[in-house]
Amino acid sequence: MSFPRLLSPLQVRGVRLPNRMIMGSMHLGCEAGDNAFPRLARFYAERAAGGIGLIVTGGVAPNVEGNFGPDGTVLADESGLPGHRLITGAVHGAGGRIVMQILHCGRYSRHADLVAPSAIKAPINTFVPREMTETDIERTVADYGRAAALAVAAGYDGVEVMASEGYLINEFLAPRTNRRADRWGGSLDNRMRFAVDIVRTVRASLGPAAILMVRLSMVDLVEDGLAADEVVAVARALEEAGADILNSGIGWHEARVPTIAHTVPGGAWSWATARVKAALRIPVAASNRINTPELAEALLAGGQADLVSMARPLLADPAFAAKVADGRAGSINLCIGCNQGCLDPIFSGGTATCLVNPRAGREGEFESRPVARPNSVAVIGGGPAGMACALEAGRRGHAVTLFEAAPELGGQFLLARAVPGKAEYLATPRHYAAELAAAGVSVRLGRAAEAADLAGFDKVVLATGIVARRPDLPGIDHPKVVAYDDLLSGRREAGGTVAIMGAGGVGFDVALFLSGDGEDFDAMWGIDRAFGTGGGLTAPAAPPPPKRRIVMMQRKPERPGATLGKTTGWIHKAHLQRHGVEMLSGVSYRAIDDAGLHITVAGAERLITADTIVTCVGQDPRRDLLAALQAMGKPVHLIGGARDATRLDALAAFEEGTRLGLEI
Repeated sequence: MSFPRLLSPLQVRGVRLPNRMIMGSMHLGCEAGDNAFPRLARFYAERAAGGIGLIVTGGVAPNVEGNFGPDGTVLADESGLPGHRLITGAVHGAGGRIVMQILHCGRYSRHADLVAPSAIKAPINTFVPREMTETDIERTVADYGRAAALAVAAGYDGVEVMASEGYLINEFLAPRTNRRADRWGGSLDNRMRFAVDIVRTVRASLGPAAILMVRLSMVDLVEDGLAADEVVAVARALEEAGADILNSGIGWHEARVPTIAHTVPGGAWSWATARVKAALRIPVAASNRINTPELAEALLAGGQADLVSMARPLLADPAFAAKVADGRAGSINLCIGCNQGCLDPIFSGGTATCLVNPRAGREGEFESRPVARPNSVAVIGGGPAGMACALEAGRRGHAVTLFEAAPELGGQFLLARAVPGKAEYLATPRHYAAELAAAGVSVRLGRAAEAADLAGFDKVVLATGIVARRPDLPGIDHPKVVAYDDLLSGRREAGGTVAIMGAGGVGFDVALFLSGDGEDFDAMWGIDRAFGTGGGLTAPAAPPPPKRRIVMMQRKPERPGATLGKTTGWIHKAHLQRHGVEMLSGVSYRAIDDAGLHITVAGAERLITADTIVTCVGQDPRRDLLAALQAMGKPVHLIGGARDATRLDALAAFEEGTRLGLEI
């Protein structure tokens, strides 16, 4: 497929963008500390070298009040310029273009001195903001202008003003958070005054050549947000005030509608961008759940946007744009929308990386050097750890053979394809299969390796994964008992009533698989595309009749789903609750018989009648070959589930395999 629109250049003031692909802003969690700027410089330079048209940094506050918190960045005076010049110098040296996002967090700031239009606490924050005075407001407008001027002095090609996702400017725009009765509140003209004054001030501070992009919330997805015509009115006012590009933001962080998780359809929010684009003369960028060049090209061809903003896809593959330009789009390592390596750590106080690309955010830690003396290396197991290890070892010059008993690569990762919303997970083993071939790795599928097959290899890596744990329980051999992997792989089927033993990540995947999908996304989440009233929300449609009666249970007394991803777990729970799935905690399993599963819960005995009982109670490492290899005197490395089967963790497996492949 060709990508004529995606690869077409665009002149914006004094900056020529070589294509229509933007790397959207991401907070990486490594913005503070002595090594922050060198680390950020390496991160952005690699994306610049990968051909992306324009990079937007993570948010930089214009004053201390607007800072994220301990891990945030402020640019309020010239003392910050040397660090930022490291970033711009590295990006420009790699042939890229970069703008600095100016972000005042408002009531989302994670410190005690936060401010907002009105003193209304955010539901996702512990601190209550102080209501800004007139003096505070005017000073903050000036702070934006100063930050913009400093950004230009630091070498940035412009700035993006963040007016989306429920941060300060968005808080002024929406009645939800702006209860003021002065000239900064009330009517839309008053509520948008703060945003318009900031854009005018920033435009004047930047000079004639620098880019001014504004990220505006196209649909707030919260009660008392902006109505559709108000979003358009604000967009027109920002264009008139001096914006060069309008970028799309979707939803507030406190919204109870998923916006970028794997459960969200690709390009699900392009309709909101298209409405605004139709009213403006300046270019408009679409964002959120755009992870393939085919989808990006289709959005541009359909007139829904002039550019596409992709953040996490550039974590997964820094060379995304270069591969599109070079005719290698099929080799892109696609973002699968899992959030496990990026958003989950950020919202838990960690640093961002990527499940399918462990180098992301840690570019200085992974160095691939050709081996001085190649070895013959056997990697047993083609799951995440095995694929990653074989690939890196092969790229370095080892003679690598990868053995996989199944007819295709992916291991436990392949089970995800059966779970609603996770079809894109198959892109990862497809990517690795292509890269392994390019690296000269011999891949042998469809036959389990035996010790005799490995006698001639210098080194052996056991990445044989796990076996589903079989609980010690009377009646466990009953025909109605099914292990989760047999169910998700299609080797076994479930009846109309199901008991699921285990409510961790695997248990939830099984419940999602059994409850089914097929609902219209907008109807399920109550999204009103017309949104004549604020926020774009309406009542969700009535759920469909349950496909099965499902009861999930766990031994732990904590609420089911407590260990799921911070940014996706609530989505899965909402889906299952909508489909009538019952969830029990603090359960003791007693026995299985023809009637079903006998348990004790809350001190009372109970029978869970079930046609099918699915075991999701953990896993054990698969090490069938270890003793024989050790007896042969072979050096053996254990990685992934074969080393530690405490829980299924693809994030750790990809990283572990990558590190060993670089060291072996």
